[in-house]
Amino acid sequence: MPQSDIGPDGHPKRGGFLPPVPLPRRMWAGGRLEFARPLRVGEVATRRSVIADIASKNARSGPLVFVTVRHEISTDAGRALSEDHDIVYRDLPAPGSAAPPAPIAARDETFARRVVPDDVLLFRYSALTFNGHRIHYDRRYVTGTEGYPGLIVHGPLIATLLLDLLRREHGDAVVTRFDFKAISPLFDLHPFEVCGRADGERRFALWARNHEGGLAMQASAEVA
Repeated sequence: MPQSDIGPDGHPKRGGFLPPVPLPRRMWAGGRLEFARPLRVGEVATRRSVIADIASKNARSGPLVFVTVRHEISTDAGRALSEDHDIVYRDLPAPGSAAPPAPIAARDETFARRVVPDDVLLFRYSALTFNGHRIHYDRRYVTGTEGYPGLIVHGPLIATLLLDLLRREHGDAVVTRFDFKAISPLFDLHPFEVCGRADGERRFALWARNHEGGLAMQASAEVA
């Protein structure tokens, strides 16, 4: 994408493919992935993206707009992967306002891993995913302009760590579906935990828990 098409927050400008939502903050709210077949080295793949849904609501923190982007990746053999990507837009917080506390996370995990985020990890994940959003690597911007206390851990990075946790525990499992929803943000200021347990024969409950025991992300994975 040309530099001229990048907005002041490092993301693509609104009003092209993404709708011109006027609210200044935008974050990854969640996603759903279905894996139909493997993508193989040497295959030519095509990605088709559409705006699947736009919805607005009023919350205690103010107005919210949710935009769902649907991606489908296909080859000559058919659909390989589909993803629904939920983006939330919101207003800047009022001066002096405090963020609502995160709900309490479960502690009945049977496997878990402690993660210590830092600015190098967040920068490398931004580079890996070609994500220019400044909330993940520009501390002056995220604290001064958007009013967060520190660099924000990417929602997809947390989701990646949850899937990696499942892979570490059940390396032979083939994931066919993965759903995740962001509940509260994680920052590079404190360690957090990724947790999991079986939730049936072919389903796993996965979640991320912050340093105070609050729920940061909730997810589920189905395996073949």
